[in-house]
Amino acid sequence: MLEAQGVGSRYGRIPALADVSIHVRAGELVAIVGANGAGKTTLLRTLSGVQPMHGGRLRFEGDDIAAETPRRRVQRGIVQVPEGRQVFGPLSVEDNLRLGAFARGRAAALGSVYAMFPVLRDKRAEAAGTLSGGQQQMLALGRALMAEPRLLLLDEPSMGLAPKLVAEIFRHIKALRARGTTILLVDQNARAALAIADRGYVMATGRIVAEGGGTELLHDAQVQRAYLGL
Repeated sequence: MLEAQGVGSRYGRIPALADVSIHVRAGELVAIVGANGAGKTTLLRTLSGVQPMHGGRLRFEGDDIAAETPRRRVQRGIVQVPEGRQVFGPLSVEDNLRLGAFARGRAAALGSVYAMFPVLRDKRAEAAGTLSGGQQQMLALGRALMAEPRLLLLDEPSMGLAPKLVAEIFRHIKALRARGTTILLVDQNARAALAIADRGYVMATGRIVAEGGGTELLHDAQVQRAYLGL
């Protein structure tokens, strides 16, 4: 579904990604793990078109999308849940959800989002900024689902959440994968991410330094010591 070959990116003169190559097959859940500053978020932002790409090739379902705008990529079905949730605080929960469907031009998924996250239905008229951190993460995920993603890019969905809420968010991610949604997951919780992933990549200093099956990487002692802090 997605193929990145030799992708580079930088912030001004500072390189952030160097010769990154990954692929994601339809229906897979692929995890990207690594320490802070490894380039994981930059990679997702580059794939979604928010961060400029400098060199390399990027193809989605066989089409070259390197020059396409973020809006066009959303219309193709590449949808990102950003790090830090980034909900529109003054707007209602339901308005936040409807904004997720803007590029698609329809809000047909609203009922299914409320079915997945009943708390959002209960709070649909409340300002998004009044929600708890866990509820805001559900809202950010629900907003992305409103765009009917073919490839869902999840950036640090467990950040700042209590363990009970982390477990709940990961249950929802597993349920989405079981429904056939293709997912590329970035998370600092390497153990939880690799445990549910079909495959994984380990990043360090803007490069891919290891790849393999999710459980294979999770139990690789060298990878644990060198890159995952386990």
